[in-house]
Amino acid sequence: MAFRAQSPLLSALRSAQLARASVRFASTGAKPLTLKERLAELIPTEIEKVKQIRAEHGKKSFGPVLVDQLYGGMRGLPALIWDGSVLDAEEGIRFRGKSIPECQELLPKAPGGSEPLPEGLFWLLLTGEIPTQEQVKELSREWAARAAVPEFVEEILDRCPPTLHPMSQFSLAVTALNHDSAFAKAYQEGISKKDYWQSTFEDSMDLIAKLPNIAGTIYRNVFGDGKLPPIDPEKDYSHNLATLLGFDNEAFVELLRLYITIHSDHEGGNVSAHTGKLVGSALSDPFLAFGASLNGLAGPLHGLANQEVLIWLRKMQAKIGENASDEAVKEYVWSTLKAGQVVPGYGHAVLRKTDPRYTAQREFALKHMGNDPLFKLVAQVYSVVPDILLEAGKAKNPWPNVDAHSGVLLSHYGLTQMQFYTVLFGVSRAFGVAAQLIWDRALGAPLERPKSYSSDAIHKMFKQ
Repeated sequence: MAFRAQSPLLSALRSAQLARASVRFASTGAKPLTLKERLAELIPTEIEKVKQIRAEHGKKSFGPVLVDQLYGGMRGLPALIWDGSVLDAEEGIRFRGKSIPECQELLPKAPGGSEPLPEGLFWLLLTGEIPTQEQVKELSREWAARAAVPEFVEEILDRCPPTLHPMSQFSLAVTALNHDSAFAKAYQEGISKKDYWQSTFEDSMDLIAKLPNIAGTIYRNVFGDGKLPPIDPEKDYSHNLATLLGFDNEAFVELLRLYITIHSDHEGGNVSAHTGKLVGSALSDPFLAFGASLNGLAGPLHGLANQEVLIWLRKMQAKIGENASDEAVKEYVWSTLKAGQVVPGYGHAVLRKTDPRYTAQREFALKHMGNDPLFKLVAQVYSVVPDILLEAGKAKNPWPNVDAHSGVLLSHYGLTQMQFYTVLFGVSRAFGVAAQLIWDRALGAPLERPKSYSSDAIHKMFKQ
């Protein structure tokens, strides 16, 4: 029997599969690899895979670019490589090919917990592999060991007036961490390009590790007594974050595990992800790149949307009361639309079905807080708004997105300060941005420099 030779790309993929299998089997015997050690194994194979993809498909077109896409915020324009996740309009987000329910099932959990640990999600984003419980535990310990924030950064936060928005404080602190950047130091010393990923990895690990202390300091300075408890090296990332914020409810810890996981990454075209990648392409270190991400996330069309949802829901509840009828909810929704306003939390630039992140939060609420009056209102809104939006012709996608639910969950456990919600979003988004920055440096991603056109140039181009 004759066999066809495999293409170089298939051979590379097969080699990667065998490498993953060897790690799985090795984990039962010798000491498991650390995340950095596993990355060092994966990078050469991935470099070869990218070379083969470019050799076989580099001259192929994704399709034409429409003038409307240029004027419409580049919606749907294929222009980026983003490895951590891909967003499908019909089925939603997949992290390295795995859906949110699959992540909930497969990723390691804390003892007695039911939600995935973000440590495992970060491992998945970087390697495409499900880590062992031991590997996740070691990652928790490493982040705890790296968690201390430089004294001068603490002083910056302590000197911020409480009237300065928490996201502005967050951006200041993250940008200031650049003072101790391993990448910036290595670059100044003339490190080889093939080793850029290693110092980027170190900075990314430090960035993620220090975010709970930064977020906790901001929260307690603005809304509390300013005193911060120590990090517990034997607790997971979400547990320490909850403690630093002043919450010791185990259900709230479980919520943070879910929240960070589902908010971590949403492919590369959203403002925070794209900004981090763009700034990183200039070889700005991860602290500078992610500081820029946070400034994008702070915008009302991105990370601040969950606040608007909660404000709208509370206004509705104040007007129609608790346990109102579906008819009363419908009337309020119509009054919002007739006033020229949007229903916050509904619609998405890409999705055309209910956001799986919304569904995951809804299932959490049904399990832990089914009798919460505000959650009941969220459920009512979910049952009536899509039909109203379709009837009104107000949305291509009349279904809820992630912001339609998250604020209600946080407020249920006592985190009612809406100005802080985007900080938690930022803590989460660091996972996806950092993972891509590491791979961009490992694969030698170039400086981003797309071509722009003036309106006059467009007019002349198509003038008959």
